[in-house]
Amino acid sequence: MKLFIDTANIEEIKKAYAMGIISGVTTNPSIIAKEGKKFSDAIDEITQIMTDGLIFAEVISLEAEGMAKEGEELAKINDRMVIKIPMCAEGLKACSILSKKGIRVCVTLMFSEAQAILAINAGATFVAPFVGRLDDIGWDGIDLVDGIREIIDAGDSKTQIVAASARHPVHLTQLAKIGCDIATVPFKVLMQMVDHPLTSSGLERFMKDWESVPK
Repeated sequence: MKLFIDTANIEEIKKAYAMGIISGVTTNPSIIAKEGKKFSDAIDEITQIMTDGLIFAEVISLEAEGMAKEGEELAKINDRMVIKIPMCAEGLKACSILSKKGIRVCVTLMFSEAQAILAINAGATFVAPFVGRLDDIGWDGIDLVDGIREIIDAGDSKTQIVAASARHPVHLTQLAKIGCDIATVPFKVLMQMVDHPLTSSGLERFMKDWESVPK
């Protein structure tokens, strides 16, 4: 399972990219707003750092024509752009328009298997079920991803699953086990995956023992 960092924070992207653990960057209007930057400036900075991975950028229009127009402009930035379109009737229209032009689309804000079926039929390259947000309201986000995986495999579709809103490392291990293609991960959760108390104590002991080795 590939990992995409879910942020527009340049320092976080640099650190994650330097570790060699991420294959892409995902953003949305909320994430970019936190950085206090213009949308175009944020995307430009990200593309300069992430030179060999996909970059997901979301449209802000609410009507199909506007979404499609924005998507076409974003796709011109480079050939690694993926256009995020919200799950709705207008979004499905825009997905169909863009996919027929060879532009990669990720249908986002997905919360049901039925929505995934619609997005797949509209030509989505990626579908993005929101795991953590479902868990927050007492539903099972992992079960949704598992169901979408079954639907895709049964229909021999090439659409990939991008699991969003992972809340903790357990989410990520569960997603990997059920064959999720990609998970979007906040920097904080990536660091939680790195850390383990036994790893830290083991390293501390190694260094202490090394001090006693004759030099």
